Order: sequence, then structure tokens, then C-alpha cells
Amino acid sequence: MKPIQQFQMAVRPVVLALGAAGIAALIAGCSDATGKAAEAQAQAQAQAGPPVSASVVLEKSVAETQEFSGRLEAIEHVEIRPRVSGYITAVNFKPGAEVKKGDVLFVIDPRPYQAEADRAEAAAKSARAKAELARTELTRAERLLGDKAIAQREYDASLSSQKELDASARAAEAQAQAARLNLSYTRVVAPINGRVSKAEITLGNLVDASAVLTSVVSLDRIYASFDGDEETYLRVAKEAHDGQAVPVKVGLVNEDGYPHEGKLEFVDNQLDSQTGSVRMRATFENKDRSMAPGLFARVQIGGGDAKPALLITDRAVGTDQNHKFVFVVGADGKAEYREVKLGPVVDGLRVVRAGLKPGEKIVVNGLQRVRPGSPITAQVVPMVASLAPAKKDAKLAMADTK
Repeated sequence: MKPIQQFQMAVRPVVLALGAAGIAALIAGCSDATGKAAEAQAQAQAQAGPPVSASVVLEKSVAETQEFSGRLEAIEHVEIRPRVSGYITAVNFKPGAEVKKGDVLFVIDPRPYQAEADRAEAAAKSARAKAELARTELTRAERLLGDKAIAQREYDASLSSQKELDASARAAEAQAQAARLNLSYTRVVAPINGRVSKAEITLGNLVDASAVLTSVVSLDRIYASFDGDEETYLRVAKEAHDGQAVPVKVGLVNEDGYPHEGKLEFVDNQLDSQTGSVRMRATFENKDRSMAPGLFARVQIGGGDAKPALLITDRAVGTDQNHKFVFVVGADGKAEYREVKLGPVVDGLRVVRAGLKPGEKIVVNGLQRVRPGSPITAQVVPMVASLAPAKKDAKLAMADTK
């Protein structure tokens, strides 16, 4: 082997070893640089605080409202009962149909009552004929008494007989009228305009006055009954008792907001000392028949004149036992715990009665990542109304009332 080849073979392992060592050193240097950069970024992020969304507290004039849960009730609800006994021979309505006042709903076998009416009418005619004859004889007796042709005793007897027969005729006429009335009761009619329920007793059954045949509820107007709180009572009771119109709105489970408008019709005369609530009732037009008795309703009572108020979204409010609080973004970028006193919801935003000032920024998204006094990274977003949960809250409230 030549000397040059021997030199190359001797040098090659050394070169390879030096190259591997250089690559390892380079990789180690890069790893150290990357680790230091990541650590620096983590420290910077920790110092800046978790990212959250914050909004500026709004201030504007609003008419405060109060929301309650209630139930719809029929203004008129009638249980249809028979006024005479007998067999049902006809049912003249479809279950759930609308009926008019005077529509015949059921027919009870009229034949016994027709016979009784005919007998009573005949007895009344007989009594009237006897009374007419007695009056004629009394007239004749008056002339004979004037001519001294009969004694006074005979005239008195004629007068007494005429009065007795006249009374008997009136009694017979009353019995005939009662018989005709019972005959009319064999046609069971709707006493009001409204929607009829199903027939509780069907064709061919024997009924008496204790049986409930069906029921009818009015539809054109409807009540919404609910329990108001003490604050609402103090605000609207005097106006309602004085006959002034207090606006009330209602929304059903499948509706957004409060599309039905009415007025407060009744406020009870005392509060329940155990619950601190008072029974109230509002009246609404129901021409489209969208409201039915028994439905759950969200009730909103108007608040009168508009007044300046601070407004925030409900998403910014946290609960600490029985206290409500928000996190205010301080000037130093740290979260400040602030207890607040809240009012009603107006146009999807919650009224704040105490605890905040106009222009302050509060955390509206990311409350679970915030700790009092800790730094936060706040991104300012508009204060958005919380209207979406309305249906869900209504369904939960309806479930709670069952």
C-alpha cells in the first residue's frame, strides 16, 4: 500500500469523529436556544395574564321592567251540567270546536217532559175556564144583590169562590210554565262563546244534575295570572286600584320577547307573608287564538318613565354564595373583584343599581380564568344583550312549575 493511501485511511476516522461532534454541538445549541425562547414566552404570557373579553359599562335612559312567570287563565270557564235528568239522545259538537252562545250541545230525551208540559197546559186551561165562570157568576151576583134578589151571604160565597178559582188558575199556569221550562232544559246549550272540550258523557247514557257533560272556555280575551314581588306591588298597586292603565306584556314558550300587550287588571289586597309575593292578573286580547288557558307565560310589567341607568350583560355576572359580582379591568391591567346590586333586565341587558360606574370595563367572557388581583389580557368587545337564553329560561321555569 502506498504511503498516501495509508495517510488517508488514518485521517478519515478522525474527520468523521470531528464532524459528528460538531453536529451534536450545533443541535445542542439550537435546543438550548429554543428552550430559552419558549421559557421567555411562557414567562411573558404569565406576566400578561390569561386572555379575556371585556366591555365598557353602558349608561342610558331606560324604563325599567319586571319579569315574572305566570299561567294563562280563561276569563269565563263554564262546566256544562244537565238541569233535568234523562237519556242523552244527541251530541251536536266536535271535541275542541268553537261554539256560539245558544248552540245546542246535547239533547236529553224530551218525550217525558213534553207529555208533562202538555198535561200541565191542559190543567192550566181548565183552571182558567173555571176562573172565568166564577167571574161571570160574581158579576151576576153583584146585580142580584143590587136588586135585593139574593142575600149578602150568597154574594160573599160567590166572591170567595171566584178568588179561589182565580188563584188555582194562576197556580196551574205556574205549573205549566215550569213544565215548559223543564222541556227546554232537554236541549243543553252553550252559555257563552268559546271553545268546547270533549263530551265527558256520550250518547245513550242516563244523566242527572250532578253529571258534568263538558266545559266551555272563552277565547276572545284571556287572563295572565302571576305572583309579583313587593317592589312591584309598591310601584303599580296604587295605579291599578285607581283604575289607571299599567302596561303588561306576555311571551309564550315558543316566542321571543313579549309580543302580546295588555294591561294590569287586578292586584290582590295583601301580600303572602311567607313568600313576600302578591297575586296579580292582566288582561289580553286573544283574537288570533294563539293563547289558551293553562299555558305557561313570561310576564313583563312596564316601569313607567325612563330614568338613567347602568347596563351590563348577564354573562359578566358571577355568583358568590348569595352575592353577585363582576370583575373590573383595573388601570394596571389586573382584575378587581366588585360586588354589585342588580335590577331587572331591559332589552336584554341587566340594570346595575350599585357597584359600578359609567365607562368602567368589566370582564364579559372568560370569568373562569380570572382571579381577583391577577393580571389579565383584556380584548375590548361591544356590550351585547343576552337575549338568546330567553326561551331556555322559560322552558326551565315551566318545568319547575309542574
